[in-house]
Amino acid sequence: MPVVETRNGPIEYVFLDGDPDLAPLVFLHGGTGSIATWNRFPRLLAAETGRRGLLFSRHGNGFSGPAKLPRTPRYIHEEGQEKLPELLDLLGVENPVLVGHSDGGSMALLYASIRPVEAVIALGPHLYCEQSTLRGIASARASFEDGGPFAKRVAMMHEDPRSVVVGWSGVWLSPGFSDWNIEGDIDTTVPALLIQGDQDEYGTLGQLDAAERALSGPVRRLIPEGAGHYQHMADDPELIVGAIRTFLAEHAPGPRPEEVRA
Repeated sequence: MPVVETRNGPIEYVFLDGDPDLAPLVFLHGGTGSIATWNRFPRLLAAETGRRGLLFSRHGNGFSGPAKLPRTPRYIHEEGQEKLPELLDLLGVENPVLVGHSDGGSMALLYASIRPVEAVIALGPHLYCEQSTLRGIASARASFEDGGPFAKRVAMMHEDPRSVVVGWSGVWLSPGFSDWNIEGDIDTTVPALLIQGDQDEYGTLGQLDAAERALSGPVRRLIPEGAGHYQHMADDPELIVGAIRTFLAEHAPGPRPEEVRA
């Protein structure tokens, strides 16, 4: 897998083929995510929309270089507004469609507040710290320590699974994170599709309410019944893929044929 050198070390990445005249999809994984944890969802979405796709693993995740510094309560800001702009500049990606899951959804909204994007697709994003999120993270940490199914999944997706889980859970469960909130930092007019399962174990639908209050552009919500935090990784992700395809066809259709010829 190719690697790009950044100021903070190497990042693994992969591009998916698609129409170069359409804004590319950039996938931002969650706290314990990586390229591999997206499963087949990116390829399905790229194929359905005809767009190129970029997947990468953040520092410390997957098989990218290790994180140089411990995470702080500002790490989501740092990833979305410092590290992501550098990475996209290095890879020549401009004006993308950001598809972010969990922490990655929050990063997508923060990036869109400082740089041009075609649209944001946020799956289970976090806008503020709430008790249901902390309970879900504490449960995941305990499952990892017990060597349960979560531990086995994480072990397959990362070079250093313990540092991934400990780094992610440690900052979220720290006292300094209790008042974390990005509602005042995501003022953007870009179209946004907000998706969250009604059984999300890492947050309530209050997160979507907060995002909708903060955003100034067109916003659409999708709340799949019975879906949890990883709704895009379900056995049949067609509902999610179809909703995104329809949203982008309406709000980010790409250049008209005469513009392409010009």
